[in-house]
Amino acid sequence: MKINIEQDGNDNNQNNTFNLNIPEPKERQAVPSNVGKSTVNFVGREDELTLIHQQLQTEQGVIVCAVEGLGGIGKTALALEYAKRYQQEYAAQYWLSLRLSGLAEEIVKLAGPYLSLPEILKKESLEKQVDWYWQNWLPQQGKLLLILDDVPNIDRIPDRMLPKDSRIKILVTTRERCLSTEFQSIALDVLPLDKCVELLTKIVGTAKVEQEKALVEQICHEILGRLTLAVELVGEYLAKNRHLKFSHLRDKLNLAHTALTKERNHRDYGHLGVAAAIKISWDDLSFAVQKVAMLLSLFAPVAIAWTLLEDTAKSTEITESELEEARGQLDNSHLMQPVDEDYSFYRIHPLVREFFQRQLQEIPEKNSLYRCAFVETLLTIAENIPQTPTREIIAAVTPAIPHLQLVSQTMLDDIPNPEDNLIQVFLGLALFYKGQGEYDLAAVTLTKCCEEIQSRLGENHPIVADILNNLAVLYEFQGRYAEGELLCKHSLSLIKKRLGEKNLDFAIRLDNLAGLYCCQGKYAEAESLYKHSRSLIKQLLGEKNLYFANILNNLAELYLSQGRYIEAEPLCKRCLSLIEQLLGENNLDFATSLNNLAESYKYQGRYAEAELLYKCSLSMREQLLGENHPDVANSLNNLAELYKYQGKYAEAEPLYVRAIAIYQERLRENHPDTQKVRQNFMILLSRLSDEELQQRFPDEIVNLLKSIR
Repeated sequence: MKINIEQDGNDNNQNNTFNLNIPEPKERQAVPSNVGKSTVNFVGREDELTLIHQQLQTEQGVIVCAVEGLGGIGKTALALEYAKRYQQEYAAQYWLSLRLSGLAEEIVKLAGPYLSLPEILKKESLEKQVDWYWQNWLPQQGKLLLILDDVPNIDRIPDRMLPKDSRIKILVTTRERCLSTEFQSIALDVLPLDKCVELLTKIVGTAKVEQEKALVEQICHEILGRLTLAVELVGEYLAKNRHLKFSHLRDKLNLAHTALTKERNHRDYGHLGVAAAIKISWDDLSFAVQKVAMLLSLFAPVAIAWTLLEDTAKSTEITESELEEARGQLDNSHLMQPVDEDYSFYRIHPLVREFFQRQLQEIPEKNSLYRCAFVETLLTIAENIPQTPTREIIAAVTPAIPHLQLVSQTMLDDIPNPEDNLIQVFLGLALFYKGQGEYDLAAVTLTKCCEEIQSRLGENHPIVADILNNLAVLYEFQGRYAEGELLCKHSLSLIKKRLGEKNLDFAIRLDNLAGLYCCQGKYAEAESLYKHSRSLIKQLLGEKNLYFANILNNLAELYLSQGRYIEAEPLCKRCLSLIEQLLGENNLDFATSLNNLAESYKYQGRYAEAELLYKCSLSMREQLLGENHPDVANSLNNLAELYKYQGKYAEAEPLYVRAIAIYQERLRENHPDTQKVRQNFMILLSRLSDEELQQRFPDEIVNLLKSIR
């Protein structure tokens, strides 16, 4: 198990260890728009597009609902086309699928990384938190388009969770006719018959349609119910089977109708035509391809990375050749669609996904095997997310995160050996968020983990102590020191009661509690705990391990914060040497140790040596974490402080500005780190006259400076 020793090098002495008591693993937008691409086969609906736009100019929200609850009518395609047609009229567009979760949860997920929730709201209800997000939504100028797709019921979008700002325009798609009285409803009917024919013509060609025009119209109207998805699917089926005539297609659809009616497997589709259209393509697949389709149905309803499917298939009887066969057949049949030019991600229509799931449920042994393979694949990914993931690791695991979230929401009962593995699902998500400085989302994830563990394994299960410890560390990152202290003490007492004091878990928790004391300026208490922890680790493991390096680092930071620079220097050097021996030089722990040694040199007036180490640490953090991580902001602040000490104000100023921007974006306005850097910057600017300030900075900075003079 790896313990990172990544810490702040400023006066806060924030201890960034994220220690876990789990087995060693066996061997993820400024806010961008996130609306997907419109469909290439979009036809008709011009009147509906115009009506939606007209309604959104006078009303805040419009609901596009399907007549008689029909699925496959083209609601999502219409919303995508609207977003494309009117893109220039909105400052930003956001797309949220509410099939698996409610509006509140999705808003927190979307806005959390980019809008820092005020500390006072951390313990408030989800309703109050969402209300604050709406009031501070980004960008803050211009109209915004929020598309809520595939809303199954009113519970997913309660009125109290909707924004009050009329500039946020909301487009909802649903099968429900009476979803909400707050918005104007537009009932989306089936396609006009001529548009169905036009859609088929786009797919299979004019000549084929004209040869059997009357039969084409009969099939579209009587069998397919003029439903967009059904027409698209049979069009793609004919495009793949070019020898088939429409008369043969009619016979196949009628047989599918009969089979589905007998099996009673069409009830949730709203119209038998959609299910029949899917079934004729399904029956045309080999059993090998059907197996892959059934496995695909377990993934979350988002873009699915094909490599993730390949990894999952390794734990089943599906072979590589069967995967490749399925890739071609499912794509050609339009049962899945590529979403990128590299054909590395695919989407499945929700109704197709539901059809595949039903086929899987009818084969219990395969259902069990595939669910197990899916969960174990995601567990392996979660287990291999390190304590401090680099941006390369984050990018690599990002495609798996929605599916890992699905496991945490709906598949916890499928997790094998829950006493060891249940925590891993949530911990992987928490480390993913933590690695990007998204501490609020990480804390929410671990809080949910604690609730699930206590519910499933008991309130006093040993794992509870581990979760409390990790949550305490996250509270420290968030600047919630007093709350973190309480959790850490609780965790410490649970370990002491269960294992006594002479064990590694107890030593780790002593270290974390000492870090929380440092953050609150309780230096004497912190030093006592650090030394106690160091003594335990030395007794248990010796001195050549990362745990011991961590304690050296933390104790050095404590001395730095107290002005005991001479005592801190040898500890920093010894820690740096240990890290180099154990991990090498290209890692975040080495970068942190360089940063802290630079702090020691700075306070001793050894500026040239300090500058070299600061720059090296900054470069490594930027390379490994990306340029917008809070630890990068920490390095920027420390280097700026060095320049300020030397009177190099021009060099210091842009570093402060960049650090403040990162902290405000990734933490929050009133986080201790944000406030510390702002104060450092204001002290630098205090050398300027009022006239110079007015010329160079906005009124906000000028007023802040005047307030601290």
